Amino acid sequence: MIGSSRSWADGPLLAFDMESTGVDPTTDRLVTASLVVISPGQQPRVRTWLADPGVEIPAEASAVHGISTEHARAHGQPAAVVVAEVAEALTTAWNPDVPLCVFNAPFDLSLLAAELWRHHRREFAVTGPVVDPMCLDRHLDRYRKGKRHLEALCAHYQVRLDQAHTSAGDALACARLAWRLAQRFPTEVGQVPLAELHQSQAEWHREQTHSFAGYLDRLAARADDPAEAQKLRDRAAGERADADQWPARLPAVAGTTTHGNP
Repeated sequence: MIGSSRSWADGPLLAFDMESTGVDPTTDRLVTASLVVISPGQQPRVRTWLADPGVEIPAEASAVHGISTEHARAHGQPAAVVVAEVAEALTTAWNPDVPLCVFNAPFDLSLLAAELWRHHRREFAVTGPVVDPMCLDRHLDRYRKGKRHLEALCAHYQVRLDQAHTSAGDALACARLAWRLAQRFPTEVGQVPLAELHQSQAEWHREQTHSFAGYLDRLAARADDPAEAQKLRDRAAGERADADQWPARLPAVAGTTTHGNP
């Protein structure tokens, strides 16, 4: 238990999640986004957007989040409108005293940064601290075997996950995970000042990324197929290049970093 010291997890909190057309945050597009505002003693307030991404939504992506190209075109707002509204909502609610809980933040926030630049030539601004349960779990329990995706972590930490693979359901589950980790690890997480926790996650992400890149290099050294070996080495190089880009990979034009104190 945390004890008498108040934790940032006692609120207020924000939680954010996006569903997309694929798994590459630099080229794939936003389909849905949800921002959850959690205030002590109140029911969470959820705002959800549906976008027409302007491109076909692949069948594999639709199978995950349930939104087809036809549905997005019929019911979604233009992507440029959604991206602007999401950025404005974040700017309004997110500040140094209110953390933004994002599971696998480098994906969601990098995708948002890419979309903001694509549609509006605006840079993404980190205006408050980020709490990423995936990054935290990998640091706190680094030798545990098994998967580390949202469903796996919710099961491991006994956190409720409703409507998995919807942006609203995943955002709420992310906030619950952040709260549970703060409760379970008060010294390492729950009672750490938010700016310090944000910076620590940037450092942990860097270490985790370089470790994974080393693993890819070892796979490449053992690969029999030269083409496969080169593919693994290229991926390792890409991982290392992005190691300092936390919590978001900025478009190359931005020329700024995002991992300092918010």
